[in-house]
Amino acid sequence: MAPPIAAHLTVFAFLVTAVSATTTGYHNHTVGGDAGWFFNSTTNTTATNYTSWASNQTFDLGDYLIFNTSSNQTVVQTYNLTTYLNCTADDTDNGTFVYDGGSSSFSQSLTIAVPLTIVGPNYFFSDAGDGVQCQRGLAFEIDVQRGLGLPPSLNQPPPPPPYQEPPGPDVAQSPPVPVAQSPSGGAFASRADVHFLVYGFAALLLLQQFQ
Repeated sequence: MAPPIAAHLTVFAFLVTAVSATTTGYHNHTVGGDAGWFFNSTTNTTATNYTSWASNQTFDLGDYLIFNTSSNQTVVQTYNLTTYLNCTADDTDNGTFVYDGGSSSFSQSLTIAVPLTIVGPNYFFSDAGDGVQCQRGLAFEIDVQRGLGLPPSLNQPPPPPPYQEPPGPDVAQSPPVPVAQSPSGGAFASRADVHFLVYGFAALLLLQQFQ
């Protein structure tokens, strides 16, 4: 399983963005509408057709998907089509995220907010039941547009590099000295060894002439 993301962090970010959603043009999309994000394990059916639901929406950067669900389902977001088609979250895929709400109990009601932060195809599915829920329709894909771009709450710049004090005027600035690297093997090493042997033998002859 891909690493889970704590629910309280997601909800906090959601609330920060939701406050300004009505004035800035960002939108919250309740996945499945009133049906929510559910799977009936008795009938092996989903609460609604999520592909149809997604086809009637327009998704932009900074929008949120709101999953009204329970701990019987998972929410997996991925940018990897292969992961989506396999209905399995891949530990080695850095572009796949599992939102489990931090719940360890069964049938606990959850609301999970997922921000849309990357333009292009975004895939969502539940990998519960060894992927059966996904295979039976608890999955959908969307195409995220740029829209207004990411809001500040979702678009933090990377931290600056550590500050280093510049050298004072009294410090001599010498150019770097290149260091010859010894060959480590292969044809180049064989040729280099021959050159060193010839030059060393010639130097030895010169020294003997001056003795």
